[in-house]
Amino acid sequence: MGEPMRRRDFLIWSAGALGAWPAVAEAQPSKRQRRIAVVAPGRTIEELKTSSYYLTLYDQLAKHGFVEGQNLVIERHSGAGQLDGYADIARTVVSSNPDAIFTTANPMTLAMKGATRTIPIVTIVGDPLLTGIAASLARPGGNVTGITIDAGIDLHGKRLSLLRETRPDASRLVYLASSSAWKQPQAAAVREAAQLLKLVLTHVDLGSIFNGAAYSRAVAQVEAARAELLLVSDEPEHLSNSKALIDVAAGTRLPAMYPFRDLAVAGGLMAYYRDLHDALRQAGDQIAQILDGENPAEMPFRQPTSFKLSINAKTAQEIGVVVPQTLLASADEVIE
Repeated sequence: MGEPMRRRDFLIWSAGALGAWPAVAEAQPSKRQRRIAVVAPGRTIEELKTSSYYLTLYDQLAKHGFVEGQNLVIERHSGAGQLDGYADIARTVVSSNPDAIFTTANPMTLAMKGATRTIPIVTIVGDPLLTGIAASLARPGGNVTGITIDAGIDLHGKRLSLLRETRPDASRLVYLASSSAWKQPQAAAVREAAQLLKLVLTHVDLGSIFNGAAYSRAVAQVEAARAELLLVSDEPEHLSNSKALIDVAAGTRLPAMYPFRDLAVAGGLMAYYRDLHDALRQAGDQIAQILDGENPAEMPFRQPTSFKLSINAKTAQEIGVVVPQTLLASADEVIE
């Protein structure tokens, strides 16, 4: 045996060992490579790469150690706003057997759930209980969890009451939505909210494909209904058709309420909405948890705690609507 280590030698050895520690730490194995599918009902593949919302999702995954091009493969799929084709998209996605699927909207989520009961799915939807996506918010119980952007009848009632402040004497409302959305719980909540406010409600049907032609046809339907107010459904497919959608209200000079901030920024009169960047960050957290081995059946759906109001003052002036000062004062954002 050698002589006991002197204090000076120990200090030199300690300094050397500590100096080597970062290199040792950096050599530690990273998370193993995983593969996810990102499926958008309406966004194009290019939008899935460049949209600020999806970049927020990818940034959040990176914060958890899952970085595209390093240890994460992202397969991107678009439903192109064609609701009748969602089941085919779902079968294609499931056939590649990704480690997790991220999507949005009730119809696409239901299509994914119908195609697999084993691959974990994280989604952003309205009410997952009424649509049968989850057994409960606290414990979904299946392979689907995610984020809700809805607050039931209260949310739709709030949207309508804010919209009506622009025309207090209005009695006729049109609801712009697809055929599928008109059959869903959100539409039932809209019907109930309209009844409570004594508004005659007409569904202006976009059919099953979100495209310019569908919105152009909607203008004539809105005029035929002699509408005084326009409420737009919370279907994310609208986001890829913002100009055509905004033109419906501009062409009829109607005050309109939208479900996403982007649509107010694009020229819509007002939007009352959940912060989608916050929702995408939370979705990123959940996907990372699943990739780390957590069970979606035990992961609660995360619910919104607040909503925001954006008003486009320039649009109000263009369509001849006087927005009350009290409403402007209560807005989180006034777009000039």
